[in-house]
Amino acid sequence: MRLGGIDGALIIDFMKDKPAHATIKGGVTAPAGFLATSIYCGIKASNPSREDIALIFSESPAVAAGTFTTNMVKAAPVLASIANLRAPGTRAIIVNSGNANACTGPVGLAAAQRMCLATAAALGLKEREILVCSTGRIGVQLPIEKMEASIAQLPARLGKQSRAAAKAIMTSDSFPKETAVEVEIGGKPVRIGGIAKGAGMIDPNMATMLSFVTTDAAIGKADLAKALRASVGQSFNRITVDGDMSTNDTVLALANGRAGNPVLKFGSADFAIFQSALDQVTAALARMIVKDGEGVSRFVDLHVTGARTDAEARLAARAVANSILVKCSWYGGDPNWGRIIDAVGYSGARICEERVRISYNGLPAVIDGMAAATPAARLQAVARKKEFTVTVDLGTGNGTHRIWTTDLTTKYVDFNMGE
Repeated sequence: MRLGGIDGALIIDFMKDKPAHATIKGGVTAPAGFLATSIYCGIKASNPSREDIALIFSESPAVAAGTFTTNMVKAAPVLASIANLRAPGTRAIIVNSGNANACTGPVGLAAAQRMCLATAAALGLKEREILVCSTGRIGVQLPIEKMEASIAQLPARLGKQSRAAAKAIMTSDSFPKETAVEVEIGGKPVRIGGIAKGAGMIDPNMATMLSFVTTDAAIGKADLAKALRASVGQSFNRITVDGDMSTNDTVLALANGRAGNPVLKFGSADFAIFQSALDQVTAALARMIVKDGEGVSRFVDLHVTGARTDAEARLAARAVANSILVKCSWYGGDPNWGRIIDAVGYSGARICEERVRISYNGLPAVIDGMAAATPAARLQAVARKKEFTVTVDLGTGNGTHRIWTTDLTTKYVDFNMGE
């Protein structure tokens, strides 16, 4: 998958404002049998107020699934987690912020494995039952010795501390990202919770983002993997802030069966309920990531319709969503449709210029390839809103694609000029 996922047909409309399932508090610790905590170990010594290691733990045996960056340069923790996912069961996820442990060679891979070993030793588990993630600066070796000392203290701190874990994995994020839902499956209440981090280097192939999802549903490893791939395809693989893909992108899901529902099987009605609830969790987290984009001042819901195929719609959507010129005009509150149609024209999608239509919140900006009669002031009023929808109809078929994207601000440039 792009970010190891697939697009597939949307089971729920991930753009809906109103959730289909009841949201609850608790994030990754909302499902039965899951605990979390965090600790400061000093990866970023200049910021002692920010905890920088998080632990998510299942009190009972769990199965796991994951999707990972498709970047050819993969961080050491990505490689370590891919290897450990081959084990039949997973009990914990250990995560650090402030250091990506990417482009660190054999020493970095050994450090990622030592994170797993230290966690396993602290919890009385096997190394292969631990998954590991890192986020932060590329090319710097982990201070693994002091991390191991801090990891040893984590089990005694475990509790219903989803928010603390969400804060500990933040880098340039401005707020912790967590959500949870509850549904009834087979007469049993089933919960799904999640946390995420991400604000920059965000692109549809899973960018500098991490997300961890827990559920007490009873489901097999293979079917959990199918559900996660489909869910990532309609959420994290449909967002972009700046078009950059990271070396560390990871989404992991753990299911421990504590809800006591009949084991979910792919294709069943109960599986569809679970899928829609999982989709709601990942979509909510994906939306938070885009809204928290570095320097972002506008949230744009971009729809491309009328393409020859869904694949061509995706090409057009990504071209528009990642166009620097388009994003700069949105920052200025300018509904510059000329830049949009230009991006569509070079996207690789087959179009007929005379059929292209573009609208802002339903107000026509372009009809049949030419300026519509809508007064410029009305279109500008939409483009100056904090959130708006842009629809691009290519007029050549039934293919569609939707992406959440943003503007590009001077704050983004200032933030990313370097330390």
